[in-house]
Amino acid sequence: MEELKYEIYVHATPEQIWSVYLSEEGTKAVFFGSVLQSTFETGSPYRYIGPGNDGDETVHVYGTVLAFEPHRVMSFSEHPGPSYRDNHAELETRISLTLEPVGNCTKLTLVNDQWPDNHPSYESTKNSWPMILSSLKTYVETGKALDFGY
Repeated sequence: MEELKYEIYVHATPEQIWSVYLSEEGTKAVFFGSVLQSTFETGSPYRYIGPGNDGDETVHVYGTVLAFEPHRVMSFSEHPGPSYRDNHAELETRISLTLEPVGNCTKLTLVNDQWPDNHPSYESTKNSWPMILSSLKTYVETGKALDFGY
């Protein structure tokens, strides 16, 4: 399966984007009501938890922090939450986010790769990343996330 790669430009500093991506308020706005829980130390676990199949504490995705350089790079292994796939533990991909200043804006590059063959979430993830990144950009620039009607 091909890697999913997205590049967008945000009228904000890397620090502003980083803050939204990691703050409870920002992640709830951009990631459909979920919060990111982790210590963000390399090798530590993380998980996105929010409303879903198992109520308000649904684990949507989880994994391990692979790299974490504030305001520049974060990388995670990722598994779908247990309520989404019975074989969630064997369905691992990698997500890498890089922030790079460009003039008065920031280039955000997101790569979701290392997809195992026939991963059942590939197509839905391929469709979700543009929505999430568009909402992140809008939220950072305006203070309001996009409303997708969910």
